[in-house]
Amino acid sequence: MKSDRSANPTWKKVMLRIRSYWPGLIATLLLAALYVAMSLYIPILFGSAIDCIVTAGAVDYSAMAVYLKRAALCAVAAALAQWLMSQLNNHITYRVSRDIRDEAFRHIQTLPLRYLDQQSQGDTVSRVVADIDAFADGLLMGFTQLFTGLTTILGTLAIMLRIHWGIALVVVCITPLSLVVANFIARRTHAMFQLQTATRGRLTGLTDEAIANSKVIQLFGHEEATMAQFDQINGKLEKAALQATFFSSMVNPSTRFVNSLVYAGVGLTGALVAIGGGITVGNLTSLLNYANQYTKPFNEISGVVTELQNALVCAERVFALIEEPSQTPDPAVPQHPGPVRGKLEIRDLRFSYTPEKPLFVGFNLQVRPGQRVAIVGPTGCGKTTLINLLMRFYEADSGQILLDGVDTRNMERGQLRRSVGMVLQDTWLKSGTIRENIAMGKPDATEAEIIAAAKQAHAHSFIRRLPHGYDTRISETGENLSQGQKQLLCIARVMLCLPPMLFLDEATSSIDTRTERHIQAAFDAMMTGRTSFIVAHRLSTIQEADLILVMRNGCIVEQGKHQELLQRRGFYAQLYQSQFAH
Repeated sequence: MKSDRSANPTWKKVMLRIRSYWPGLIATLLLAALYVAMSLYIPILFGSAIDCIVTAGAVDYSAMAVYLKRAALCAVAAALAQWLMSQLNNHITYRVSRDIRDEAFRHIQTLPLRYLDQQSQGDTVSRVVADIDAFADGLLMGFTQLFTGLTTILGTLAIMLRIHWGIALVVVCITPLSLVVANFIARRTHAMFQLQTATRGRLTGLTDEAIANSKVIQLFGHEEATMAQFDQINGKLEKAALQATFFSSMVNPSTRFVNSLVYAGVGLTGALVAIGGGITVGNLTSLLNYANQYTKPFNEISGVVTELQNALVCAERVFALIEEPSQTPDPAVPQHPGPVRGKLEIRDLRFSYTPEKPLFVGFNLQVRPGQRVAIVGPTGCGKTTLINLLMRFYEADSGQILLDGVDTRNMERGQLRRSVGMVLQDTWLKSGTIRENIAMGKPDATEAEIIAAAKQAHAHSFIRRLPHGYDTRISETGENLSQGQKQLLCIARVMLCLPPMLFLDEATSSIDTRTERHIQAAFDAMMTGRTSFIVAHRLSTIQEADLILVMRNGCIVEQGKHQELLQRRGFYAQLYQSQFAH
């Protein structure tokens, strides 16, 4: 019963998205009605043609020819209506699935990064791609067979009642058995399809993770462990899929059995009535034909029910993603600090990933414009999280972060992030040319500006050696580029924009020492006059910082310049000595 309650709102959401295509839906219904009318008229014509054969030597060939010609025209009209209906169904189905996929992808752009960080990327991809494809398949089958099936059932029943109400009553009495059987099984397959799609999402996530981290898996000899994990989830998927398929496949033979009873009942009753002179042989032939046409949609609808169960489960997963709360919207009337000078102030900041484990509690900080601030501390102390909060990738639980006196929550995110250049330890590239990757933050940059930025980042020399230079195409994984080269491209991207503030999170961690010295000189020139935050594990790279923040468990335990902190012989001195002690 629980699955039924969840399926009902899902249907409403689907219908809301189909509603905008109502002209096509009406045309589909009209074509379905035309197709059914032509299909149902043909048995009447054949029955009339059979009645033209009275006895041997007394056949009305001219009347028979008329009926057969009409039947042929009806068959052509029915085929044309069915083809047009299929075209319209395809158009509506794939437009609806396109709209839902667009809606899901647009919504992903508005989701908080905090949510995306906690979700499996493979499962999210599975929802947007595989689940919407499965939903489209079920919806297409529903359009194609549900409309015509229901219309056929109603049409055949009406004609059978007109020919002989007693025989039609036999059909009406037996038919509910088919509906009861189909409903009984379909209600139980919904939960099985839910398990199947959820397990498929887990398998997609594991596959995505294994491919992305194949080097790490091979480095630590985790091939067998990863394969065992894959086999375990794959086995669960196999079991769930077999159960869902087994129970759903029972619908069709069960309804076919009931439908055979309907056909036998019509044949037996009709034969007795015909012997008594109640109907003609032609009418009996028509009734048997209608009994077959009447029961056939039940078999098709049972298949549709199975597909729709799977489609609804997939739709639930997609709508669950679409209905995830978006990030806090930008204010209707945003505040603009004017030309950004880079004065940052943090007041009583509180943040936690989980309520039971607070990270920042009453965090305070003041940074003057143009100041170079280094953040150091052990892993997990909150260095990168602080950068994410400053950029509003994460939202603070309470407290304020002010930029030039303006609360960043009252600013547009776009304006805040355009004011900051970031180079992270984890590189990010997009599919496109080297030129497009460097110019991502400044699409209108000239060729000379792009080359100058690449030279500053010491990326120009390796770019020239690529097959097509700056026009060399790469994917988001940056194949054929080393980790250091990818990081140099990210550095060149920031050097091209020259924003008023810089956040460098282990920006040179993948670069050789010689190149790092050159880039550090370029960074020094770029950071002059710009408020800069430098997250570093190698303390040798931040000795010239104006202010060093030493963090531990989400708190600033020490702050000052390099020599001052060494003289205090505190936690910073311990970190420094641990790196340089021999």
